[in-house]
Amino acid sequence: MASPPEHNRERPAKRYIRRRSLLLGTAALGAAGTLGAAGCAKIPSGDTLARLRSQRTVRLGIAGEAPYGYINEQGDFTGEAVELAKIIFKRLGIANVQPVATDFSSLIPGLNSQQFDVVSAGMYINADRCKQVIFADPEYQMLDSFLVRKGNPKGLHSYQDVVRTKAKFATGTGYAEIDYAISAGVPEKEIVILQDPVAGLNAVESGRVDVFAGTALTGRQVVKKSRKAEATKPFAPLVDGEKKIDGGGFAFRPTDAGLRDAFNVEIHKMKKSGELFRVLKPFGFTESEMTTLTAEELCA
Repeated sequence: MASPPEHNRERPAKRYIRRRSLLLGTAALGAAGTLGAAGCAKIPSGDTLARLRSQRTVRLGIAGEAPYGYINEQGDFTGEAVELAKIIFKRLGIANVQPVATDFSSLIPGLNSQQFDVVSAGMYINADRCKQVIFADPEYQMLDSFLVRKGNPKGLHSYQDVVRTKAKFATGTGYAEIDYAISAGVPEKEIVILQDPVAGLNAVESGRVDVFAGTALTGRQVVKKSRKAEATKPFAPLVDGEKKIDGGGFAFRPTDAGLRDAFNVEIHKMKKSGELFRVLKPFGFTESEMTTLTAEELCA
């Protein structure tokens, strides 16, 4: 959803946190906080994996955005992050995954204040976030794409094209695309910030903006039924003259390195066997979006 998002960022407290919308609000967070106190009495301090095994439940912070983590038409939580979490945590001895939806910008603060045990919402791994949390190695890599009017009348294929044509530019709350646009020369005060890709699609279709920037995956998903808009061919943003390929992964509290390491063992097994792609494919991921990137590389 990048992105990101991705999708993607807050500056310092607002710009580096990717993605997206509110589903359950403060009531869900309150319930999650209550759960965190259960089952801890006999578990050694700091052993989060042992505590979660004892509780038999892990709280997963998501941002309510397809295809990463969302509520489907049947009212069930699903998405690549949710389904992947169910598999890995079950193998770690934790039977239940409890998704908790919140605004994307609240995910890292919520994780560090123990409202969730782990976060996954298509969150891009970058140096700024790595100062606040620790990441498992990414389950996917992602390029950017633009939502534009049919036929792409302004010929927008990069952030530099946005500057050249003086196109009215929009992206999502906390997206990494904010910084990519600014780096290319888009004036920050002229960037239109919208809630999510659906709002971006509506703005493009209505002509309120010329372009909405997000992840390639989100772009091709959101325009499927649109008669007025299309997604551009995926591209790597240029940042300081170098192409930027992002990767998204699960985030953990800095004190939970043991839990992160156990998670990494399982995700690498899934990568090696091809199981990871089989889990992500139904949510629109392609083989080209599978990755050998590491969190260490993306944090640098």
